Amino acid sequence: MKAANDVVITGVGIVTSQGVGVAPHVAMLTAGEPPAVVVETERFAPYPVHPLPAIDWSAQIAKRGDQRQMENWQRLGVFSAGLALDDAGLKDDAEACGTMDMIVAAGGGERDIAVDSLIVDEGLKRNDREHLLNEKLTTELRPTLFLAQLSNLMAGNISIVHKVTGSSRTFMGEEAAGISAVETAFARIKAGQSSHTLVGGALSAERLDIILLVEALQAHATGPWHPLWSRADGEGGGIILGSVGAFLVLESREHAEGRGARIYATIDAVGGDRGQRDGGGLERRLDRLSEAAPGAETIVFSGASGLAGLAAQERTWLQTRFPDAPVRGYSGAVGHGIEAQFPLGLALAALALDAGAVVPPFDPSEPSMTRAPKHAIVTTLGHGRGEGIAVLTAHARAGAEEHSS
Repeated sequence: MKAANDVVITGVGIVTSQGVGVAPHVAMLTAGEPPAVVVETERFAPYPVHPLPAIDWSAQIAKRGDQRQMENWQRLGVFSAGLALDDAGLKDDAEACGTMDMIVAAGGGERDIAVDSLIVDEGLKRNDREHLLNEKLTTELRPTLFLAQLSNLMAGNISIVHKVTGSSRTFMGEEAAGISAVETAFARIKAGQSSHTLVGGALSAERLDIILLVEALQAHATGPWHPLWSRADGEGGGIILGSVGAFLVLESREHAEGRGARIYATIDAVGGDRGQRDGGGLERRLDRLSEAAPGAETIVFSGASGLAGLAAQERTWLQTRFPDAPVRGYSGAVGHGIEAQFPLGLALAALALDAGAVVPPFDPSEPSMTRAPKHAIVTTLGHGRGEGIAVLTAHARAGAEEHSS
């Protein structure tokens, strides 16, 4: 039953190694065969990474000065946010952008790799490392680095470039940040506190500091690329990062229909939680978070990171909880997006439902589909902590519309 405060997706801004915008991702979801994986294995060897596609930044960030003062992480977020606004038909609507709320999932800003390397090298020669650190921080780092790379500057730059000037929130905390961002946007619209919200995040995976952080947990895959569900502990931890930008425009049904917006899908439920994962704790939380999920005519977009043990645990739960639903592990196609992972899963699910896609397997071990789904479940399990699940339903409408991007 439709309600005025149903939460609907009206704009999708997506960038992955598969391409820029809606069109290449719809093509991937409707191709009828597994996507060709784009992966960089030489530049950061022995760590494989799904790289950015070719991007004309000026298509969404017109001023060269704005482009220069951002690193790729922020550029990617601002660019993807612009794509979502364009896709929703709101980019040039000053009134709508001026009252639009914004929730961003962000990691730490990009670092000065040369200074980091200098500190590590000097630390091998000295024992007074606390003094060394203070010394280098005051003499080597340029102050503007801090100002330009604050985590909430992605939201600030979206406001500057795209004039989105309603309320603004930034969440940090790896995958859980993306879950909380979407969950908060959903709850505010449901409660009538917001009518339209821009929500999402971005990850620039082609960064030595990010790879180092994952490798420090012995979680990054090494050597050649392997399909998501067959990664083993002997090949590193299993995570292969991907450069990803994923933003969504969420609206109340009343607001979307009032302006004649194209609706991709309805979000029926979003939930997030965290806690101990042993002793069945993970499975009990996932059971509770998925209570609203239908069992029939459903596809699962699993945001499994690739971390070998955790991915196997999630897959076992999915096979038990949704035995008839085909599972598509999208990290295997585009890489793991950390903060952007949950918004990315919702974007792919919305595109698949809207296109009536019979989604091909992303992994040789995934079962094929014979009919388009009416519902989608999106999961994201943080590689360290935090879990989230969203349930989406296809938007029923007469006639088919062409994608705008």
